[in-house]
Amino acid sequence: MENQFERTELLIGDLAIKKLHNKKVLIFGVGGVGGFIVEALARVGIGHIAIVDNDEVNITNINRQLIALHSTIGQKKVEAFKNRILDINPNCEVTTFDMFFLPENKNEIDFTKYDYIVDAIDTVTAKLCIIEEAAKLNIPIISAMGAGNKLDPTKIKICDIYETEICPLAKVIRKECRDRNIKNLTVAYSTEVAIKTNSENIDLSNTKKRSTPGSISYVPSTMGLFIAHHIVNYFLSNE
Repeated sequence: MENQFERTELLIGDLAIKKLHNKKVLIFGVGGVGGFIVEALARVGIGHIAIVDNDEVNITNINRQLIALHSTIGQKKVEAFKNRILDINPNCEVTTFDMFFLPENKNEIDFTKYDYIVDAIDTVTAKLCIIEEAAKLNIPIISAMGAGNKLDPTKIKICDIYETEICPLAKVIRKECRDRNIKNLTVAYSTEVAIKTNSENIDLSNTKKRSTPGSISYVPSTMGLFIAHHIVNYFLSNE
């Protein structure tokens, strides 16, 4: 009888498939980068996937986010992704956290349940909280740096935060990690210089102008798939 993982099994073997079925991955953010991480991990057979996001699908997500379709506009991303994961692999255990993660609500999630943590969110304070928790608990983590305003997916690489350059977000995280005495952090980032755009949004709540990053379909998706590869490779080579 055929099974959905037989083509993957040809590459990595039955024991590796069973190992992946027993792994639990916690993913913060299921947007342009995080969505493709979730997709790849579900298709490779990760047995438990937890996703954290409080957004709804918006029409402006369609250019880059896997779950974003005209038919899903207005749906909660975590619920849409839960349905998608279970449609890919009905045996996968899916946990959803419909929340905007911040240091104040970090105790709502038990990090210790998971074998790997993914930070694919934009808010710096939340990213640093996730990174600190993972370091404190000695749970492997990978953090996504900026994928906006980039056009060249071949410039994406995975390395330690202290080896990064060019990326403004990586510069901030690098300094904050150093200040927090975090010795290492695996990140995915782009060495491409960001393209300047003329778009800006006005936040009417405080009248401050905030730039809107441009995006294209194949850069955040590539970063997400690179991260998924890194996680699977970690599981298969470290145990």
